[in-house]
Amino acid sequence: MSFAKSKHVMALVFAASAVILPGCSTYKPAPKAFHEVTIQPYTLDAGDRLRVTVFEQEGLTNTYTVDQAGYIAFPLVGQIPARGRTLQQLEGLLAQKLKQGYLRDPDISVEVDRYRSVFVMGEVGQAGQYSYVPGMTVQNAIAMAGGYSARAYQGNADITRRINGEILTGRVPISDPLMAGDTIYVRERFF
Repeated sequence: MSFAKSKHVMALVFAASAVILPGCSTYKPAPKAFHEVTIQPYTLDAGDRLRVTVFEQEGLTNTYTVDQAGYIAFPLVGQIPARGRTLQQLEGLLAQKLKQGYLRDPDISVEVDRYRSVFVMGEVGQAGQYSYVPGMTVQNAIAMAGGYSARAYQGNADITRRINGEILTGRVPISDPLMAGDTIYVRERFF
């Protein structure tokens, strides 16, 4: 091989590495908070539908959806902040608000009627929005989205998750648990 030709080949290798390496630098393993949040009590956010039972108060017992701003509109007391609260914290807040001139000793139960959706993107059969089920893994969500496409990388996936009000993205194995509201991105394989 001539010197000019080898110089040209080296230039091509350098150019290819300049394109590939920046893609590698965007790789981020899942932060520690990704795994910690999966073992903590469920926190509410926009899109969750709640079943609120106020015992002996049928007019207040109903389903309520957490709106985009993170509130539920509750009769008598108005807008109640739900985002970031556990079910027990919301029960306590509702009881406190209802005690302020409406009910003497309210007995309230809050449970999730429907969790906010998960979203699957990238190299899957049918990208889209899917219902979350407690205990769901990345692999379960990919299966719901029609499985992998022919070009999909199947070893792991990128997850975007809201944790303590901050949006984080990290790469996780497909056996990792999901949280309601997660966005899963299945990358294309290179070879």
